[in-house]
Amino acid sequence: MSQLKDYYHKEVVPRLIETFKYKNIMEVPKLEKIVLNMGLGEAIHNVKLLDSASEELKIIAGQRPVVTRAKKSIAAFKLREGMPIGCMVTLRHRRMYDYYYKLVNIALPRVRDFRGLSGKALDGHGNYSLGIKEHIIFPEIEYDKIDKIKGLNISIVTTAKTDEEGKELLKLMGMPFRN
Repeated sequence: MSQLKDYYHKEVVPRLIETFKYKNIMEVPKLEKIVLNMGLGEAIHNVKLLDSASEELKIIAGQRPVVTRAKKSIAAFKLREGMPIGCMVTLRHRRMYDYYYKLVNIALPRVRDFRGLSGKALDGHGNYSLGIKEHIIFPEIEYDKIDKIKGLNISIVTTAKTDEEGKELLKLMGMPFRN
């Protein structure tokens, strides 16, 4: 079992039950999945950029990404329906806990001028989304081998019903929120 999952069951669950007065242990919010998304508008002109992004996302997540395609044509961007424009990975179970630990303890502290994450990026249902401007904050990425610095969107989906519960869950699991 992952260290973070073990920590969740031994430390986080009792504190959440105490804080929100849950009657049943199944009511306690938990991490459901983490979705990593890399949107590449430049992939319209340079297909090799998509291949390198897909390879780098595979290294970061430890799982092969799915290539996402355009849903509709947009003439102004020279985009046709079905063209590949990004890649994404959905992490669940052990890989999700391992990635969350790596994000919170290794990657986020490497961000330049990092003062913590905004506590307002919750969606109303306890899910948290953040954007990273430089994917090179992850230690697996070799800086010399990348051709272009890319951004990355991370969505952390929880079973929490409210933002307050979701934020408390993430805070107890080590997410560095600003005060």
